Amino acid sequence: MSINPERSVSYVLTKHVSSYMSKDFLLLNQNTLISESARMLQDSERDDIIVINDNHEPIGIVTDEDIINKINEITTYGKTASLKDIMSAPLITITEKTTLQVALHKMRDSKIRKLPVVSKKKQVVGIIFQGTIANVIRDATATAPHLFSPPVKAILGNLGFVLQFAGVLLLVPAIVSTVLGETLTAAGIYLTTVLLLVTGFFLNAYGEKASLNIQQASILVLSSLLILSLFGTIPYLYVMPSGESSADGFVNSFFSSVSGFTTSGLTLIDEPENLPQGFTFYRSFTQLIGGMSFIYLVITAFYPESKIQSLRGFISGRSLHMRELFGTITIIFTLYIVIVVILFYLFGERNVINNFALAISAFATGGFLPTSTILNNLDWQEQMILMSAMIFGALPFTFHYSFVRKKFLSPKLGKEVLAYFIILGCAIILFILFSGLDPLTSAFYSISASTTSGLHSQNPVNFNSATHAILIVLMIIGGCGFSTAGGIKVFRLLQLREVRKLFSKITRSELAPQRKKEMTSSMLIIIIFFGTIYITAVYLTTIENTNFENAFFESTSIITTTGLTSDIVDLKTDDSVKMVISLLMIIGRMEIIGIIYIFVPRLSQ
Repeated sequence: MSINPERSVSYVLTKHVSSYMSKDFLLLNQNTLISESARMLQDSERDDIIVINDNHEPIGIVTDEDIINKINEITTYGKTASLKDIMSAPLITITEKTTLQVALHKMRDSKIRKLPVVSKKKQVVGIIFQGTIANVIRDATATAPHLFSPPVKAILGNLGFVLQFAGVLLLVPAIVSTVLGETLTAAGIYLTTVLLLVTGFFLNAYGEKASLNIQQASILVLSSLLILSLFGTIPYLYVMPSGESSADGFVNSFFSSVSGFTTSGLTLIDEPENLPQGFTFYRSFTQLIGGMSFIYLVITAFYPESKIQSLRGFISGRSLHMRELFGTITIIFTLYIVIVVILFYLFGERNVINNFALAISAFATGGFLPTSTILNNLDWQEQMILMSAMIFGALPFTFHYSFVRKKFLSPKLGKEVLAYFIILGCAIILFILFSGLDPLTSAFYSISASTTSGLHSQNPVNFNSATHAILIVLMIIGGCGFSTAGGIKVFRLLQLREVRKLFSKITRSELAPQRKKEMTSSMLIIIIFFGTIYITAVYLTTIENTNFENAFFESTSIITTTGLTSDIVDLKTDDSVKMVISLLMIIGRMEIIGIIYIFVPRLSQ
């Protein structure tokens, strides 16, 4: 129950200055007379004046020592002397989200003992003192033993927020089921919602929202997916066939729940059209929660505010703010889904619930079908709409952000997105040549695989080996970075162009440490992806008595969370195999590397 002092200090230094800054400061215009400023400084019993311009932006600072040291200049200027004549400029500031550690480094490098804190709008909101940070560090080393260490509290706090976020979102399918009069389905979803909200509340009570290192973030992602899948099992228990025992029913339900929250879309249900409409909506909605929650976790945990500069991407170099990004993306995807549903309706698909289920599956790159024949009934215009939705789901979140917030209808594509479209275009041409299918169907399957959506109307087991190879490559590559799609992502392929620099002493020394880590991680992920797929294929070949080609195709679909299935796994599959596959879907959703970081943390250093 004791706390390591070094870990405690390291933890508090990751806290934002906004929690410790003083909001008691004197703010005066640059044209304020020195005589008047000196009087106000004395009356306020402060030592500093933060000088602002006419736009209320901080431009300098004046201390009581400045007034004393520059008394001769003030005398010379006489009654006309103002703050702009004696202030120290330019003013060094920090933002509210700056950590205490960064603030300390900035003070040391600038040889100062205080820093004004500014908001996103460049308005002064506080001031942080070196002495305050010193007191925080001293208190951290003298803190009495706690039930949980600071890193554990940080994990619990973030986990609580994610579960509450998911619980609030699940109210949507719960209300839909209630409106449709499906009492049993609604009861199961409400129970899941309550469990998520209550669990999140208790975790928040014992935890604390704070930045995490990569190992802690990996634990957070794994815990979130496991808990979401476990609680999400409850509604499935009401509708899934139980098999020979209650254990079979739980395993089948857990498998389906994992498939939804990991956006895999692998299903044990042969005729989804027989499901209650409210449950069909819930089933698809879990994909959206899993996709959006996972991206939230990636952005907040793996890319906290201090590292989020790497996400500037397409947004004109302006620093992103995580909550602003995530909130905007949630609204954007909601609008996308509504637009697609309306388009489906206009083209004759009158079942709104099915339209929502299909649209959500496409944008979340999940692949659950509302009915087993719905794709066969779509005309070519609807197929084009569905393919566009899948592609949008596989594009980077910063693309969508810039699409609406920066330059509406004119976002920059960037190298990553251009590379994705080039790969997709080449794959469609090859698919047409080798499959013998018509161009529209070939494009549909290529997009379904490359976006890891997994929507399909034909059993891929009937395709030839060359077609299997194309789909496997597309599934392994997956979509773009920071999207709902799985796979190794296009941006990692782009990094491989410079991988040779790692093996040369001359070029290796030219690479920045962070760049080396990114390239090494990309290589490791690609190697582990192929290794895990191969081992899983051997496992399925042995256990399910199938040929290696189909097993390799199925294992690729599992690890990349695609859902294009050769029907190796069904209700008759042994429970132990279904549990293994459930865990593999979670591992694949974490891009495998997250599991490595948990058990070998030195790789994340």
